[in-house]
This record gives sequence, structure tokens and C-alpha cells, in this order.
Amino acid sequence: MYCDSCILVKLFTPEDDSVFFERELRGKALSSSELAWPEVCSALLAKERAHQLLGEERQRAWDLFRSWVDQDLLVLHPVDSATLRKAARQLELCQPAVALRTLDAIHLAAADLTQDAPLCTTDPRLRQAARHLRMPLFPGD
Repeated sequence: MYCDSCILVKLFTPEDDSVFFERELRGKALSSSELAWPEVCSALLAKERAHQLLGEERQRAWDLFRSWVDQDLLVLHPVDSATLRKAARQLELCQPAVALRTLDAIHLAAADLTQDAPLCTTDPRLRQAARHLRMPLFPGD
């Protein structure tokens, strides 16, 4: 299952739907793209700035993310030229129906190229683009 960064953050920090995703994704093969490195880091730092996490909690979440990658509990696929070309094509295919953002297009391309379906996300725009491109989604609609 391909997870975008918002799902990964739910697995490492408490959010309203974290328990649901922890239960549903437990024991599944999880992947994302290397974009997860800066995106998860950024999201954790934003939570600390917003006083949703203490510095120690942010660090524990970051360490847990890194340990999942180190232990291959989370496989991060490289962002290579094939992924970037596919992302550009998906931007075109979504126009004008979905105002797809660059990093979201890269996640869609990585999920498609790796065939790690379904795409697991709660981001409304990313879900809209995946539906437009007929990609399987979790949770389903």
C-alpha cells in the first residue's frame, strides 16, 4: 500500500483518525516515495510549532519514521527522472478537472509506477486526482 506523507504522520503522531489507520495498516507492506523524508520532517516540525507536539515527542516520531525505513517496514521509492516525467504527464491529464500540486503529482506517479496499490491518503485534492486517474484508493469512497 502506497501512503502519502499525511498518512505516515498519522501513524507516528496522535491525530483524530490515527487509531483507524494504525489498525487498518498494521501488518501491511507500506511504501511511499523519498518525498516522505522532507514532508514528514516538515509536518512534524509544524506540529511542534503549533504546540501539538513537544520537542521530545516530535523527535520520537521522527526516530520512529527513520527506524521504519531502516527496518524496511516502510519502503521509500526513489524520485527519479521516470517518476518526474510521469508526474508531469499526470498534471496534464488532471487539467482542468483537478488543480493537482507538484508534490502530489510526484506521489501519484510513484504510486502508479511501483504498483503499490491502493494509494492511501486523506488529502481531498490527491484523492480527487487519483479518482480522475482511476487509481485505487484507501479508504474507499
